Amino acid sequence: MKYSIDHKSPIPLHAQAETILRKIIEDEEYQNGKVLPNEVDLAKKLAISRTTLRQAINKLVFEGLLVRKKRTGTKVAQAAVSSKSNNWLSFSQEMKLRGIPIKNFELHVTWVYPDEALANFFEIKTDRKILKMERVRGKPEEPFVYFASYFHPRVGLTGEEDFKTPLYEMLENEHSIVATLSKEEISAKAADAFIAGKLKVAVGSPVLFRKRFVFDQGERPIEYNLGYYKADSFVYSVESSR
Repeated sequence: MKYSIDHKSPIPLHAQAETILRKIIEDEEYQNGKVLPNEVDLAKKLAISRTTLRQAINKLVFEGLLVRKKRTGTKVAQAAVSSKSNNWLSFSQEMKLRGIPIKNFELHVTWVYPDEALANFFEIKTDRKILKMERVRGKPEEPFVYFASYFHPRVGLTGEEDFKTPLYEMLENEHSIVATLSKEEISAKAADAFIAGKLKVAVGSPVLFRKRFVFDQGERPIEYNLGYYKADSFVYSVESSR
């Protein structure tokens, strides 16, 4: 392995380690199932602490790029079938472009302590509260999506904002936070009792599950969003050009 850490760089060590890990997992041998170097050896080669390296690994595990298993080590996650869209919008903007009138059925804003995975993603401690926004939205006659969004404390949200307005417009206009990068994961799930209650469907009904990781211009995490859509009410379209 020829990668190295620049200890004189202003870029945090864990961020540099994350960049190196992303390059490593693109290697064909690791894509084919080879176990990554163990944490002790890799930390020693990069001349960083194991804690710093683990912070970078945890972030990639959280994003679903790596899988860590006891006694077998850390491997590259088997990629699910996925599509990427070059443009993304807030839900309100998406629906406006489609000409679909939207009704807010529920809106809840609370302050919660992040679990370890969320804390790793935001690079904060678990004892620091973050704002959580939950919304049930849909057409005037029925709900078709439940959202749970978590925001980094750096954003500066107070909980008193008008969350009925387009989210990213509000963040930019009121808090000077410009969302410029979105990474998404889409999969299918069966609705549990909680989601079934929110979407007014039977337990076990199919739902489209979308995870969205949103970053600012400096690629710093600002939002972690979970979206559960009724399968028969929403189609996720992707447009690609060559």
